[in-house]
Amino acid sequence: MRILVLGRTGQVGWELQRALAPLGELVSCGRSSADLTEPASIARTIAEHEPDILVNAAAYTQVDRAEDDADAAMRINTAAVGEMAEAMAARGGWFVHYSTDYVFDGAKADAYKESDATAPLGVYGATKLAGEAAVMAAGGQHLIFRTSWVYAARGQNFVRTMLRLARERNSLRVVADQTGSPTSAELIADVTALALKRISDRGPDEGPIGGLYHLTAAGETTWHGLASRVVAQAEQAGATLSCRTADIEPIGTSDYPTPAKRPVNSRLDTTKLRETFRVNLPDWRHHVDRTVLELVER
Repeated sequence: MRILVLGRTGQVGWELQRALAPLGELVSCGRSSADLTEPASIARTIAEHEPDILVNAAAYTQVDRAEDDADAAMRINTAAVGEMAEAMAARGGWFVHYSTDYVFDGAKADAYKESDATAPLGVYGATKLAGEAAVMAAGGQHLIFRTSWVYAARGQNFVRTMLRLARERNSLRVVADQTGSPTSAELIADVTALALKRISDRGPDEGPIGGLYHLTAAGETTWHGLASRVVAQAEQAGATLSCRTADIEPIGTSDYPTPAKRPVNSRLDTTKLRETFRVNLPDWRHHVDRTVLELVER
């Protein structure tokens, strides 16, 4: 089985190379060999490597910048994704893609299920939702994982930013009225590998299990709660900090205006994923604590 991963230098793409390696022959590509803004580059890469499974971890993720750069966001998050899905459908292979909690407006009181109505608040969410539709329209075998609040020990993300700021500043002001499930790139990659292994092990008489799934860590918190956990764990690990947990002030969304609106409720119901693939998802604190420890000990 040959697996092609796009977006190898990103947070999820980096972890996928580790998690998917035991499943077969793995090839990973970055922007230099698979430029999502160039259709010919995508087609050429797929034709060259002839994958049985294509995992797309590349995306336009600059949420605020997308408000003024809609064409680029649409090209990468929608058009390129559709081209990949169509190419893999023609090959009879599997296409794995990642989407976001930003396809919802956050108005629901409970966690969102896969069947709930979507209503993105900004360009980023709209382009990711259109990318989902393009994958489904291609008609091939696919997995779409919606996730949220992604972080890792590498790249640009909230966990790393809070740790850096806690070293540089005496106090922090962090939004406390948006709720979600911080989800590590490591967990996303591991669940992806598990799902693909479950699919490959299925007998000929078993029904298909592809489709759309919500994938996040268990539990929930706010951005303020996450920042407090990061600082507390860094303190415990012996990091030299200027800001302590008591110095992190909770603020409202209105106190921290951004070009793109964020959903107040980003909680995703993972029941379908857990039951279909027989997977237990750890509490969000588990990977946050491990990531902070890794960053502190570097």
